[in-house]
Amino acid sequence: MKFALHFGNISFPKPYDAKHAAILAEKVGFESIIAVEHIVIPTHYETVYPYGPTGKLPGGIDMAWPDPLAWLTFVGAVTTKLRLLTGVLVLPQRNPLVLAKHLATIDVLTGGRMELGIGVGWLKEEFNAIGIPFMRRGARVDEYVRAMRVLWEADDVSFTGEFVEFDRVSCNPKPLQGRVPIIVGGHTKPAIRRAATLGDGFFPATGAADVNLASVIAQMRDMAADAERDAAAIQVTSGCPDALPGSGKDPLAAIAQRAAIGVDRIAVPVAAFGEDLDAMLSEFGETVIENFTN
Repeated sequence: MKFALHFGNISFPKPYDAKHAAILAEKVGFESIIAVEHIVIPTHYETVYPYGPTGKLPGGIDMAWPDPLAWLTFVGAVTTKLRLLTGVLVLPQRNPLVLAKHLATIDVLTGGRMELGIGVGWLKEEFNAIGIPFMRRGARVDEYVRAMRVLWEADDVSFTGEFVEFDRVSCNPKPLQGRVPIIVGGHTKPAIRRAATLGDGFFPATGAADVNLASVIAQMRDMAADAERDAAAIQVTSGCPDALPGSGKDPLAAIAQRAAIGVDRIAVPVAAFGEDLDAMLSEFGETVIENFTN
């Protein structure tokens, strides 16, 4: 089992804190750190936030949301092993050619540690502000993934789609990993299909109350097999509330249950460790992480 420290960029928007948290996470055994994204937060919005009981994003409009790619590059420069994940980046809001170059550059500069967690986005008013159509954003995501992979695989390449078209171009440097792994976020039927047919990984939205994680993972595996893909090769990331400090539950048993249904990486929110991050994170490394990584 691998462990990721979640919500890194919004928990540590300042440079000293970001560096300290990333170095500490790597030291105590975390395999990765996750940064989340919103480009802008509309002051007033009617779209319902699907991952919390209030229907609204946590935090006020003045809360810092550092760009995840810039933030991950920053902490990647002060660590050596920690993998760098977006969880998730709202892919249809990005230009896929610019993003392909950006991701490949980060991957090269950090020794092949970049992973792209993607989502279609839910906040319609944010799309409106950026000037990106909210409708057919899922179709954009599928096409953007394919276009970026074409750019990463070879030079002098062409692509023709509904949203992306280029003729005989090259995008360098190429990712050190060959291509940047793409982790599909979400728990809807389209997200499950996207993970099964296109994803290198899958990050179901376990914060939503209606998610049956075992069922969602099983559906993804079945769809991958139907698409003649190696279902076991699609790495699954999930939260595990019963493993968190203060849950009152047995964390080792909770994580073992996640492993039994096919979870490969546990995403642990920074907020679970309270204000004494150094002591609590170190204790989690000694009492939990070491039991699954040694």
